Amino acid sequence: MTSIQTVVLTRDTDAVQIPAGNVVTLPAGTEVDITQTLGGTYTVIAQGGLGLFRIGAKDADALGLKPEEAVGRTFAEGDLVNESMVWDTLRSCYDPEIPVNIVDLGLVYDMGIEPLPSGHKKVFVKMTLTAPGCGMGATIAGDAQQKILMLPGVEDAGVEIVWDPPWHQSMITAEGRKLLGIE
Repeated sequence: MTSIQTVVLTRDTDAVQIPAGNVVTLPAGTEVDITQTLGGTYTVIAQGGLGLFRIGAKDADALGLKPEEAVGRTFAEGDLVNESMVWDTLRSCYDPEIPVNIVDLGLVYDMGIEPLPSGHKKVFVKMTLTAPGCGMGATIAGDAQQKILMLPGVEDAGVEIVWDPPWHQSMITAEGRKLLGIE
């Protein structure tokens, strides 16, 4: 979403304060500007000096919106997770302040799939953040983990935040640079 839409929350709504990462409840009647709708989440600025927040898909109705359809492709019965599916899924995860997915931002350092005795798979991801003090790390990692757990054949998923090597802008992909206008 590139344009800002102003709405009034129709009910009390859980939100994550950006950049601190604190979970708060925005009361019904709060006027917000929706600044970003990517990856099934909504970034809003609450009027009255309350600040910037991320609202999850489960609360889209409080914004007067329908949740985005499931991001990514559909799978045939019997499909099992593969690397392509995981990368596609990670591309549906966004930093709420930056309109580029975590893969194209260069935040994902490693991804792997391991077989489990049950016949299902465990997916692990190592990622970083654009700044060590970002309080949104747990929220972004949790979003990635939940989306990976929805892939066919995934029984377990872990998303670890690491700091080595430190992230810098040169890690942004060509697509990410284009989206950010720094090409």
